[in-house]
Order: sequence, then C-alpha cells, then structure tokens
Amino acid sequence: MGMAGVQFKIMPESAETNLDEIVKSATSKIEELGGKVSSSEEVPIAFGLKSITLTLAYPEEKEVDNVGNALNEIENVSSAEMIDYRRALG
Repeated sequence: MGMAGVQFKIMPESAETNLDEIVKSATSKIEELGGKVSSSEEVPIAFGLKSITLTLAYPEEKEVDNVGNALNEIENVSSAEMIDYRRALG
C-alpha cells in the first residue's frame, strides 16, 4: 500500500496556549502511529487566536481516525479535525 497526504486542523483552548508545545506533542504522537509530519502552519482565526494546520504522510492501510483521536487527547487542544485526505502517488 501507499501513503496518503493528510491535513488536520487543531484548535487550541485559548489564545495564550503555546502552539509550539502542541506541534511537538502532535508530531510525537503521529510518529508513534507510523506517520510523518511534513509541515505545520499557524493560521490566524480572530482576536489573537490561531489554529494549527498539520500536513502529514500517513500509511493508507492504517486508520486515520486514530490520528484524530490522539490529537484530541493532547493537553490544551480544544479540537482536532481532518480537513483533507489525498492519496499520494509515487
């Protein structure tokens, strides 16, 4: 099987939340599940609040829902949702 390109949007609990710590924890959890984070981007929402968009490569044969569940368990994360899933050719 191949790899899929997946994006998750992570919302922190507040504007004061340390986004770098969330990215570090998310990267660790994703690697434990067999994925690899290729990029992270902070996206302004409103009133100083920013979301994180994580782009990762994840094996197609594995359940991507496991990643969402793991991201939602991170401290100071309000929500995490998959926003894109694409098969990677190669």
